[in-house]
Amino acid sequence: MSAKRIVCLTEETTETLYLLGEQDRIVGISGYTVRPPEARSKPKVSAFINAKFDKILALEPDLVLTFSDLQADIAAELIRRGVTVLAFNQRSVAQILEMIETLANVVGVAEKGRQLVAKMESGMEAIRISASRFPIRPRVFFEEWNDPLISGIRWVEELIEIAGGSPVFPELRFQKNAPQRIVDPTTVIPKDPEVIIGSWCGVKVNKKTIRSRPGWSAISAVKKDHIYEIKSTYILQPGPAALTEGIMQLHTIFAHFNGMEVDSLLGRQFET
Repeated sequence: MSAKRIVCLTEETTETLYLLGEQDRIVGISGYTVRPPEARSKPKVSAFINAKFDKILALEPDLVLTFSDLQADIAAELIRRGVTVLAFNQRSVAQILEMIETLANVVGVAEKGRQLVAKMESGMEAIRISASRFPIRPRVFFEEWNDPLISGIRWVEELIEIAGGSPVFPELRFQKNAPQRIVDPTTVIPKDPEVIIGSWCGVKVNKKTIRSRPGWSAISAVKKDHIYEIKSTYILQPGPAALTEGIMQLHTIFAHFNGMEVDSLLGRQFET
């Protein structure tokens, strides 16, 4: 199969096809897509948990790409309407890389896929080596939502470790659904994270809100103002953005915590 008219209902598959140089195959995208910027000119046919089925069908796609159980109903309806659907469900760094290779195979550019994956693996390994120089691996609490408070998903926690930090709730990463990663704010206090990173999907992180949580004034990250934001498009999309820009932002934060500078050459590892 070498699909020629593809609709991508999440951003990470759109970005992957652009990085593979196969963007001309894309005929429709999610309205939430921001990477790469030039993709915004494509017809927008969905949000995240709903889609414009008639608009998708009008594009005559030979393949629609979806993600996770949250788009299962969309996938089922498209299949009932006779559309070929490929549903991804990557949750770890390894699975993200597998998604990239699989998509490359589907569109008939397997070698390009292998090269792209190798480049990302090399870049992440360079960051891992750089992080090994840090005198301190800070305790990190990553929150992907504020109310209720939700801890980081698996690929985010893995990237934190590669970039030089130590997640304070490592066991929660294996919970695939956000409700299973809800954290009682009072349980964060004894973990005493030294760095807090917020990525509230579509909402700007409010440091004042974080500081004002009952009892959080005793947390090291709050006392020493090591509270940061990484925009969700860079870290909460399980695709190329997280494995490049996302991990670089994490690494820069942990370097800053250690009073160190990041090698400017590191970021070039990911340039295409």
